[in-house]
Amino acid sequence: MDELLAAVRRAFGAGRLPGLEPGLIVHDESGWIPATALTGGDVTLLQAAARRRWDARPHVAAALMWKAYSYWLSLPAAFGWVAGRRVLHVTASQVLVRLDAPDAPVRIGVRPGTPFTEGDPLALRSVLLDHHVTPLLDAFQREIRINRRPLLGSLAAGLAHATRHAVRAVPGATTADIDILLKALDLHDLISWEDGHLRRRTCCLAFTLPEPKICTDCCYRPQPS
Repeated sequence: MDELLAAVRRAFGAGRLPGLEPGLIVHDESGWIPATALTGGDVTLLQAAARRRWDARPHVAAALMWKAYSYWLSLPAAFGWVAGRRVLHVTASQVLVRLDAPDAPVRIGVRPGTPFTEGDPLALRSVLLDHHVTPLLDAFQREIRINRRPLLGSLAAGLAHATRHAVRAVPGATTADIDILLKALDLHDLISWEDGHLRRRTCCLAFTLPEPKICTDCCYRPQPS
C-alpha cells in the first residue's frame, strides 16, 4: 500500500484528492456505505445523490455519477499495478463509499487489510468487473433505463486516465500499461489512444446538461454554428 500511495502523491501532490479517502484506508466506517449494499436496494442512494448533484434527466445524472464512481474506483487499481505490479482488491466487499463529500460526487476508500494479487493483470477482471462493477451495473439497470456500453466506456476511460497519471509518476513506466489493463478487462475497444491523446468511443452525456460540457476525451464534437 505504501508504494501505491507514494506514487499517488508524486502524481497529484500532497493535497487531498476529493474522490479518495486520505491514505485510502478507512479506519472508522461511520458514515460510509459498503459497496456491497449499492449492488442491492441501496443503489437508489447512488441515484439520489446523482440527482442532487446534477440538474439533468435521471439517466444523464446516473451516467455522470457512474463516470465519477468508476474513475475514483479505478485510480487505486491503476496505481497499484503501475507502481508495484500488484492488483488491489477493489471488490465490492472491500470498498466503502461516501456520497456526502462536498467536493466530489463520490468518495472511495478501502477496508484495512485489503489484499493485493501479485503480478497478474487478469486478476483485475475478477476483482474489478466480476466482484464489483458487473453486479453494480446490474443494480443500476434495474432502477433506470440506461445502456451498459457507455457506462463501460466511462470505466474504460477512467481506468485509462488513472493509468496515464500513474505512468507519469512511476519511473520507467510506459503507456503500454494502459493497453495491458484495458485488455485484461476486455474494454480496449471503448477508447482510442493515439499519439498520447485519449478519445472515448462512447459518450458520458455531459453535453446534454442545461449548461453543456464537452469533455476533453469526448467522442461527440458539436458542429460550429
